[in-house]
Amino acid sequence: MACRAFLAVSLAVFMTVPAFAADQKATPASAAADNDPVVARVNGQILHRSDLELALRNAPPQIQQAPREQVYPQLLNSMANGMLLAQAGRKAKVDTIPAVKAQITIADNEIIADAFVAQMARAQITEAKLRDAYDQYAKNAPKEEEVSARHILVPTEQEAKDVIEQLKKGADFATLAKDKTTDPSGKTSGGDLGYFTKADMVPEFANAAYALKKGEFTQVPVHTQFGWHVIKLEDRRTGKAGTYEQVAPQIASQMTQQIVFQKLQELRSQGKVELFGPDGKPLAMAAPGNSPAPAAAQQQPTAPTLSLPGGQPAGGGGGAANAPKLSPATAPDKLQR
Repeated sequence: MACRAFLAVSLAVFMTVPAFAADQKATPASAAADNDPVVARVNGQILHRSDLELALRNAPPQIQQAPREQVYPQLLNSMANGMLLAQAGRKAKVDTIPAVKAQITIADNEIIADAFVAQMARAQITEAKLRDAYDQYAKNAPKEEEVSARHILVPTEQEAKDVIEQLKKGADFATLAKDKTTDPSGKTSGGDLGYFTKADMVPEFANAAYALKKGEFTQVPVHTQFGWHVIKLEDRRTGKAGTYEQVAPQIASQMTQQIVFQKLQELRSQGKVELFGPDGKPLAMAAPGNSPAPAAAQQQPTAPTLSLPGGQPAGGGGGAANAPKLSPATAPDKLQR
């Protein structure tokens, strides 16, 4: 798994290195800023520490969360390899191939568009606006019921039936969970799952848990993709709105999409956009931005579509129609983790 993860980073780096390292020339070490030293020099091209940090920010979460001393040498080596391949590609004039030139143009457009969106967002989204939007969200957020439950997970239906029989005879659920469950966390927590909503669990489990009364346990085993469960309901409560720290990044992303929506309307009204079908004939379709944008925090915020390395989407949809994909750096700096 670790090898595949680092391979994914390497491939992402290979694609990004040419964008910020292709035209850099060797410079004396004294010319580099003290807080951004040169970390690699490959045939005259240099990499600064800030280049490495940029690549790390664009890496998958499991790489970002790994110890820096473990990631650094592998990431640096991958970037050096990417530079070598890019240099060889330029020497072979790969960058003059029409299809490659077209891809470079597309990549440039995406990078500039993302940077422009980030610039607009940081200028317009203030802490005060985020706080106001959060207050409105918290006021209007639906109060979904949550339940607290314990479970015992076993491989077979018969084992689950045996657990139920022991519970009927008065066995303590938490003690039995520590002894019987195959859920690793359950062995230490006594099967405690804490509070959750219906949407948090697979349907079979959620429906069984929500059908119980406080203190009851399931009288028949519950089968899911994970095995056979015996479930005990501990408590019910009305759900609460997410905290500001949890919700603010999503609100900021939603507000960013509104900013993009409004800017696209302005640019469309001032410019000329002609669209054509595969046959080269004019394409009749509604221009992006003709439908009203959703008001920030009028509904529970949902994560917008973000562009990650390799074009992998993250989060749900929503926001301005046909707005460009946003990079994780689009939200205000203070919201970055």
